[in-house]
Parts: sequence; C-alpha cells; structure tokens
Amino acid sequence: MTHHEKLEILSYAPEQARPGMPPLLFLHGAYTAAWCWQEHFLPFFAKAGFNCHALSLSGHGGSRRRDHLDSYSIADYVNDVVEAVAGLADPPILIGHSMGGFVVQKYLENHAAPAAVLMCSVPPQGLAASAFGMLFNRPGMLADLNRMMSGQHVALDSLRDALFAQPVSVDDLMRYYRMAQPESHRAIWDMTLFNLPHTKRVLANLPGGSSKLLVQGAAHDLIIPTSLVEMTARSYGVDATIYPGMGHALMLEADWRKPAQDIIDWLEQQVGR
Repeated sequence: MTHHEKLEILSYAPEQARPGMPPLLFLHGAYTAAWCWQEHFLPFFAKAGFNCHALSLSGHGGSRRRDHLDSYSIADYVNDVVEAVAGLADPPILIGHSMGGFVVQKYLENHAAPAAVLMCSVPPQGLAASAFGMLFNRPGMLADLNRMMSGQHVALDSLRDALFAQPVSVDDLMRYYRMAQPESHRAIWDMTLFNLPHTKRVLANLPGGSSKLLVQGAAHDLIIPTSLVEMTARSYGVDATIYPGMGHALMLEADWRKPAQDIIDWLEQQVGR
C-alpha cells in the first residue's frame, strides 16, 4: 500500500498479477473516501491478481485541501481522476460507487477506459429523483444527509438505515461514522441539475460500448433505489444486476463478496480475454 502526496491513492499490488489485465481504479461516493474500498475490496481484488488503486477525491480523506471542500465541483473531481490515471502505467478500469459512479460517467465523456463498473451510481439523469423519493418516503433520512453535508452530527441509526440492509456491528458502524465527512454542496448541485452526463459520449469512450459497462444495485438501497439503477442500465443499453437483501454500501455490507466476485467474473469475460 502506498500514499500519494497530493491526492491520497491507496494502492495494493497482487503477488501474481493477471497477464494483460489493466489496473483497477476505485472511486468512492459522497461523505466518504478511499478507505471504504480498503475494508474489503482492495485486498480481495489484489489477492485475485489485480493491481488496485482507490482514490480519495480532493477535499476527502487524506487528499489535498479539505478546507476547500465546498468549492469543489464534479469537474474538479473528474480532474482528480485524470491526474490519478496519469500516474498509472496503463489506463485503468474504473469502478465508481454512488457519486463516484457519476464521476466515472463524467470522466468517460472525454476520456477512454478499458471498462467501467457503476455501483449504486447516481444515474445520468441526476439526483433529483432520488431527492424527491427520500423527501416523500424518508424525509428524516434526507434531513440527516443534508446535516452530514454540512458537517453536523447525525444519529448512528440514520447512518445504518442509509447504508446497510444487513447486520453491521456497532463497532464497525462507529468506525465508519468517525471516518465519514461532509460533502461539497457544489458537487451535489452538479449531480442534481447542472452537469449531467451525455450517455452517447460515455459509451463512445468504452471499447465495444455498452458491452464494457457493468451496472450494479442493491434491492434495499434507500438512496439510489433499484428503479434508478435500472434507469441507469436502460440509459446505457445494459441489464442491471440487483443484489437482494443488500443496501447502498455494497462494498461494506456483510455479503460484499457477491458483487465483488461478480465484477471479477465479468472482467474475466469482457476484458481478460
């Protein structure tokens, strides 16, 4: 594992790399950082033979200028990805969760990648439908997310409901809560209205188009519900894989190995050959 000075990039090298397989670059969602991939995914994928890297976007985790967090736009986050990719030996496969999936889409508008995975991703139509859904169905959760965005405290039960459908220990939940952080209001507005992806340009920068895009979602996701995951999949001409009994934090849920192994199997089929 290595840490990069300006942008925090957690890197795991396999003992025996898969020949010809590009590296993986993981992008986190809002309120979190690269650490969310370090819990399970980075060691798991490295053990499976992948060179793995997880980026903390500017203002997140150990990356630069957390004091400037609220000024960062989605375009700034895309520039972070450009910078991280430039430091890798080969163009990486991009795996983005939630906001990170939205950043993957915006990156692909103007940059090529061997393949991409969108996990519980903000859809290309933006966050408006998610926000309205929570406003009517889970107003308390929406209020807590807004409080988190401004750095205010929220109840642990709210964090559990927002991220998990499966059992999670109080110790782990407390740990995740301590590592959680505010999010850029500007980036949230970009994802809601002002900087939505152009799907045709996204597909044009994937070799083979939609065949190189995997869309995953969770049956009990209260932030990006299955209807929005399926809308993302339809927008790109693919089928969504929905995991029963799981919540928004697919990479932290008790059954995290299921989506992780599916990514590996898909990459072996679509990229490895």
